[in-house]
Amino acid sequence: MESNVPFKLKNIYTQDLIQGYGRIVKQVWPSFPEKAFSKKVFNHEWEGLELKERMRHISSQINNTFPSGFEPASRIIVQTVDHLIHQHGSKMTFEYGFLADFIERFGLEYPDTSIPALEKITQWTSAEFAVRPFLLRYPDRMYAQMLQWSQHESPYVRRLSSEGFRPRLPWGQGIPILKKDPSPILPILERLKNDPAETVRRSVANNLNDIAKDHPALVLKTIKSWKGISNDTDWIIKHASRGLLKKGDERALKLFGFDPAISTVVVENLKCGKSVAIDDLLNFSFDIMNQGKKPVKARIEYAIDYLTSTGKKSTKVFQIREKIMQPDTQETISRFQRFANLTTRKHFPGHHKLSILLNGKEVASASFQVK
Repeated sequence: MESNVPFKLKNIYTQDLIQGYGRIVKQVWPSFPEKAFSKKVFNHEWEGLELKERMRHISSQINNTFPSGFEPASRIIVQTVDHLIHQHGSKMTFEYGFLADFIERFGLEYPDTSIPALEKITQWTSAEFAVRPFLLRYPDRMYAQMLQWSQHESPYVRRLSSEGFRPRLPWGQGIPILKKDPSPILPILERLKNDPAETVRRSVANNLNDIAKDHPALVLKTIKSWKGISNDTDWIIKHASRGLLKKGDERALKLFGFDPAISTVVVENLKCGKSVAIDDLLNFSFDIMNQGKKPVKARIEYAIDYLTSTGKKSTKVFQIREKIMQPDTQETISRFQRFANLTTRKHFPGHHKLSILLNGKEVASASFQVK
């Protein structure tokens, strides 16, 4: 019988994983105390630790068990990564993030050793978070290094040159100077805009989307210069513009053929539940029709004004679809929104608002209560 208990990501750190890594360490460093290392990892604190805490705990036990001194310990880590890549090929394995975490925590004072180590480790487990403190401590050196990495033969290293360089990397340490002036990033994105690896191109789009939050005009200029180069760059610029489009930026909307002043398409008969309980679904529907005589490109979205813990509102926009609406056509769109509490969003009882957006403009709205 299958269990209905959801898998918790923190449980990726199994005894099999840790013991398997210990056996690899033993091959490159015969004196490694495998059993003692495993016992230190799965100590009395383990069950109470969450995902990031478990990653940190493992990197701490590496520091406590490997030879004293960062440089000899990091050499062992690099050798184990070489072994894993030789055996399985390069990958982006999230569960081995404790290796990059070790470099981030204990190697900041040793850039000559740490930076090449990150180059190797990122070919097995992403070093996008680990590289951030080095950007802050050694900006000139790391800007040049990121540019060099953007030409690396490994797509995982090329991805690091963009993903690790994002001004607003989610869950990553902030880089205030890049938020203020993203110009060092742009040559790297130019180099990578036609990269053969999809993961690299996606990172380019995410980086541009980050930059657009502080410098929309700069990103729009870049988007215009890239438009039509290839199908891949067209995908990049559309994905990079998602934040601007959700904000209803008229320049971005027009760039992709959406007329913010659209008048022939109308939304009617919005139906929305009057209330929704936390952990339940809010159902809604509406009719949309093109009353004109010409086809019209429509971007259809909905927005919810969530109530925050301070009583203020936080608006979140969700895309429904983009489509060409033919003349004299009508359809009914039905959707639901789940009000389950998440780590990224908590729900609070009170007055909320649902809005239907057409090409960035609100065209219908309804109120409801969260209980």
